[in-house]
Amino acid sequence: MDGEIKPEGMVLWADGYLLVVNKPAGLPALPDGWTPGPHLKSVLEPVYGRLWTVHRLDRHTSGVVVLARTAEAHRALNTQFETHGVVKVYHALVIGSPAWEERTVDLPLRIDGDRKHRTVIDPHAGKPSVTDLCVLERLGRYTLVEARPHTGRTHQIRAHLAVLGCPIAVDPLYGDGAAIYRSTLAPGPVVEEGVERSLLDRLGLHARSLALRHPATGAANVFEAPYPEDFTTVLNALRSRFAIPQDSLPTVCHSERPHLEPLATM
Repeated sequence: MDGEIKPEGMVLWADGYLLVVNKPAGLPALPDGWTPGPHLKSVLEPVYGRLWTVHRLDRHTSGVVVLARTAEAHRALNTQFETHGVVKVYHALVIGSPAWEERTVDLPLRIDGDRKHRTVIDPHAGKPSVTDLCVLERLGRYTLVEARPHTGRTHQIRAHLAVLGCPIAVDPLYGDGAAIYRSTLAPGPVVEEGVERSLLDRLGLHARSLALRHPATGAANVFEAPYPEDFTTVLNALRSRFAIPQDSLPTVCHSERPHLEPLATM
């Protein structure tokens, strides 16, 4: 990723038990044996001390990541993730205009299922995988979709959207990987020094929010990550070119905010 990474600018919430950040696209959540360089913990730990990884995002996905600051908090958070006690909401910019407004995809997935190491649909050897989808905005040949995975398979949202015929924009594994340029949206490209800059040149997927219970108090928390600059830029460019009346958009996707079931004990 380009530019200096400033840990303080990533933080959405910090207390003695949790550190919640808005991970930038391009920064791995964990060390990558193939690509040397910084990763999320190596950037954050010099400022915030020892951290425990609870979950991860793909390298080129931006958005909410929660880390534990104590071993006890790590165990409590792991239990919530393992028992599907968290609610994850993603926003994906996909290619195409789906024929549906809301849809639930219930197709078993097997990771590392082909020569490209993709996650594939496999009715026999795949693990149960469910994703709720909802159209947020139709923008010409692109659509902004909300995705709520009920399971946490590798590349689950990417694989489920691809099998529906609407792969995520700029996805090199499940789509064509082509960057989005202003010149592809309207005449008159913006050119700097003879080279047109892309509006979006990484996977069009953002982890928008994460709902969980505080590992110490049991209080329900919803952490939201603002869109990064590249995601905002491409959406604004698409809206200015293809926007449809807002009253034709759905007013609610699944529910207005993530909902957590009450706990009997904590």
